[in-house]
Order: sequence, then C-alpha cells, then structure tokens
Amino acid sequence: MSTSRLRTFGTRTAGPGNPVYITGEIGINHNGDLDNAIALIDAAAEAGCDAVKFQKRTPEICTPRDQWDIERDTPWGRMTYIDYRHRVEFGEAEYTAIAEHCAERGIDWFASPWDTEAVAFLEKFDVPAHKVASASLTDDELLRALRATGRTVILSTGMSTPKQIRHAVEVLGSDNILLCHATSTYPAKAEELNLRVINTLQQEYPNVPIGYSGHETGLQTTLAAVALGATFVERHITLDRAMWGSDQAASVEPQGLTRLVRDIRTIEQSLGDGVKKVYESELGPMKKLRRVAGVVAETENAPAPEPVAV
Repeated sequence: MSTSRLRTFGTRTAGPGNPVYITGEIGINHNGDLDNAIALIDAAAEAGCDAVKFQKRTPEICTPRDQWDIERDTPWGRMTYIDYRHRVEFGEAEYTAIAEHCAERGIDWFASPWDTEAVAFLEKFDVPAHKVASASLTDDELLRALRATGRTVILSTGMSTPKQIRHAVEVLGSDNILLCHATSTYPAKAEELNLRVINTLQQEYPNVPIGYSGHETGLQTTLAAVALGATFVERHITLDRAMWGSDQAASVEPQGLTRLVRDIRTIEQSLGDGVKKVYESELGPMKKLRRVAGVVAETENAPAPEPVAV
C-alpha cells in the first residue's frame, strides 16, 4: 500500500489497509460542562473509538457582530448570544483536564478550530490532527494556518461544491489531508446522504484517503460508508439525544456508539482483498457437496480450442 494515502494520528495510522479511524464528535454537546465532556470521553473509550473531537472558537471572532446582543433562551436563563457562546466554550483549564483524561483512557483528542487564534490555542496541546468543519472550508486564512502546523488535517466537505473542494485542497496541499464526505443537515435525510460521493472523491483524489462525517440518525448508513471504502468515520455523540443543543438529535448515544464501533470492525474484517480464492475451511464442504470434483479446475487449465475456419 502506497504510503502517500496514509495519514498519521499520533501513534495511529489511517488510510487504506488500516483499521477505520473512528472518532466520536463531542463538539459542544457537553454544553459547557466538563463533567459531561469527561463522561462522553469515557463512553467513546469504552465503545472502542480511536478519538474524540471538540470544537474550539474565539467567540468574538466567530460570532458576527450584529448577533452579539441578540437574546435567546438557554438552560442557564435568557442571555445574549455572545454570552451564550462564552458559556459553552472551554478554556485552557478545561482542555488541560480533557488532555489528561484522554491520556489516561488511551484515546486521542483533537478539535475543529474555527479561527486562527483557536489553531494557536490547540497547538499548545500537541494534538494529533486538526479538523476543518464544513462551514470553514472556504476560509483560506484558516486553511493556511492549519497547513502551517504540518499536522494531519481532516477536511469535511458538506455544503460545498466540487470547485470549492478543489480550491480548499489546493490551499491545504494534498500531502497531509484526509477528505470527509458529509451532508451538513442535522439530522440529514437518508435520500440526501449520497454516499456514492465517497467513490467520486476516491477517483478525483487518488492520493488522499477518504472518510465520512455523518449527521444522520441511525447507524446503517454509516456502516454502508465503511463498506464503500471510508477510512475515517466521525459521528456526533451524546449522553442523551433529548439534551439541550442543536446537534443532540443527530448524535449517537453510548449504547449505539458501542454497536457502531463493533459493526465497523466486523465489516472491515469481512471486506477482504477482493481476490477470489477457495478457503481451507471450504475444502470439507466442497468434498462433501460437489457431485463432480475437478471438472472446473481441469477446464480452467485446458488449452484454448483451435480456431475453426469458416
């Protein structure tokens, strides 16, 4: 397998021929509560995920100025939108605790930075990768900052045209990126997932591993993405889909996450190498059930018939 299609995540490697790299996207489903974040890390580790992912924003940069003072109802009372953005954002103390807990549980963590200051913040933690959210795919300044880190960059392609994707790949360079097919609806309808785009991206970017970032309900379609060749899988995770927050309804609860990881591992074992062969375990049934032995083999090995003149 060409190493040009492999990407490093700390001590792990993702890409064709390697186990699917499975990430539980915590995002802001912790609702600004460190205990929730720790519980979600535990759920992901116990399910067998390779990593958890967060989102990191500098609120004053990422929140349009005309939205700062708009009030909204939240679980913590009515507050302005900029105050809400600060309320659900973790700082250095929380991420230090997250880093320590992930190290104890043997699971990677990284985040989607939404601005260049967030990139600098995450770099202090020596994360194994960075993620570009679909909404940030056209932010060239952010892409250039991520490329400069030299780390693996996962690029989600939801709400993006082929032309925009090509431009983002040009800005990031193809050496350290992993592309993720995604549909940016929460939750996404099955008829809008268009999973065959995974194969389209594989053909257009043959030296780039292709993954899948799912926002649908249920598990079947994510498993189908693995069968189609996704080398990286990301699903939002939650402690309870009824919790407050815009991403909760499109998230997977701990029990479902355990099933998802189990079934992904079964599927990747079952895909094989595509070379048809007779397995040793088939020899007994073949001897017992075949009425005529060796006819096919003799036919396959026989010389081709001489052409007949007409």
